[in-house]
Amino acid sequence: SMINSKAEALGIIFPNSYDSLVPELVTERLMASIPFASRYRMCDFMISSMVHCGIDNISILVRKNYHSLMDHLGSGREWDLTRKNGGLNIVPPYAQKQVKMYEGRIEALESIRGYLKKQNEKYVIMTDSNVAVNFDFNDLLHAHMASGADATVVYRKQEIPDSLIRKSTETVDMYYALGINGDHVSKIYVNPTEKGKMNFCLNIYVMERERLIRMIDDAYVHGYTNFVRDILERQIEHLDVRGYCYDGYVAQIHDMKSYFEENMKLLQEENLNALFSGNQIYTKIRDDNPTRYINGSKAKNIMVADGCVIEGEVENSVLFRGVRIGKGAKVKNCVLMQDTVVEDNASVEYVITDKDVTITEGKSLTGNDSFQVFVAKGQTV
Repeated sequence: SMINSKAEALGIIFPNSYDSLVPELVTERLMASIPFASRYRMCDFMISSMVHCGIDNISILVRKNYHSLMDHLGSGREWDLTRKNGGLNIVPPYAQKQVKMYEGRIEALESIRGYLKKQNEKYVIMTDSNVAVNFDFNDLLHAHMASGADATVVYRKQEIPDSLIRKSTETVDMYYALGINGDHVSKIYVNPTEKGKMNFCLNIYVMERERLIRMIDDAYVHGYTNFVRDILERQIEHLDVRGYCYDGYVAQIHDMKSYFEENMKLLQEENLNALFSGNQIYTKIRDDNPTRYINGSKAKNIMVADGCVIEGEVENSVLFRGVRIGKGAKVKNCVLMQDTVVEDNASVEYVITDKDVTITEGKSLTGNDSFQVFVAKGQTV
């Protein structure tokens, strides 16, 4: 039976996690607001999934570069999150005396301690925003409640992404694999570098709100910074931590290559359906005209948002809103963000453009399968 999950859980999203893996895309934005799948931003997936499960009290704890996120989320109207109590709270970095950004989740959570104390929900769900997934949080909550665990951690059986292994020594954002015994998490591996399938942690956690506050207080006093390493892993013997295996569709962004590949994968019908056929994913609406294909244009296997004008040839590409492709222009294996212009007779292949890029007339830009050319926001090439 469906519990009324309305007041059961509140959501906390960490929107800057793994920013360091895609520096090109986060000079003026954060992971949560990276454009994805032609009309969406990365955060749309977690927020929409939460809303569909009756979670209408969501806080986003930002570290930096949050203006693009504020602009995207606005008042939360598109997610039906405009309300006096709960709704969508974007929490900027708190101003401490020494005004430094928080190191890790423990400080971030401690900074909203007063707020957490005042809420009514029994549980807290914490997530990142570098995974696009249509996730059933009610199922997770039910599993957590039924087991009586102290914390439940979502994982997926998969190989650890190469880009994480390459960065494992820099540990800006850690990653984890779980040792699992039945459904008990018996060990947490921090930044493992082994090959082969592991129980890779998706960084989605559930626990009781009161318990979380107590744990955070205790950890904060000890000067700990990292929620998983310094609380869960440190006390794994004494805590009842359970694993929840997710085997649905997931798009994970952990470097430029995966950003490109995960967009491209959605050109395949079965992947698109796997990600979007569940609950609707909401996003900010922009009032654009439908895309126009001018006589003589050719389009094959593309994903296109509204407001595009296509006069040339486009193949195997993902186009965001308002992209214009001129006469005689050729676009192949590209991800072109909002309002990119490819002028007449220009040719681009294996290129990622950020917003408001112009590829000038007759210009040719070519990357390849393993290395895509990236053009930064607002550049003219």
